[in-house]
Parts: sequence; C-alpha cells; structure tokens
Amino acid sequence: MEHIKSTIKDYILNEFLPGEDPAELTDATTLISGGILDSLATLKLVTFLEEKYSVEFQPHELGLEYMDTIPDIVKLVSSKM
Repeated sequence: MEHIKSTIKDYILNEFLPGEDPAELTDATTLISGGILDSLATLKLVTFLEEKYSVEFQPHELGLEYMDTIPDIVKLVSSKM
C-alpha cells in the first residue's frame, strides 16, 4: 500500500501542485474540500488510477468520503485490487 500512496502523492504533486514542497502534502491534507482537486482534476486523477491499477470506480466513489485525502484514495484503490 505504501507504493500506491507514493504513486498517488507523486501524481498529485506533478499534475496539480507543481513546484510545491512535497512535505506540505501530508496524509491530513484535504484534496477536494481544501480546493486542490476540483471536479476536472478529480476525474483526471481517477482516470490515471483506473489505467495504472486496472480498476474501475463507481460514480458514488468520486466524492469527499472516498477521495478527500491520500489515505482515503489508497484505501479505495486497494479495495478494488
């Protein structure tokens, strides 16, 4: 699961937070409610994850409950594998 977490963090930093200090993106950082991911960015992340891990997400899994922090996303991806 640590590899999944690292992959997600790297993707978010490269795609949505270029130039930001990686140490600022922690497990507690809120992605959607904190404004880092808007709806288009969330869909871009979901597409990346579906392709990378050969999983498929349901529409109800794209909200705060499942996608607001990196640990939430890791848990969701892990549950699909």
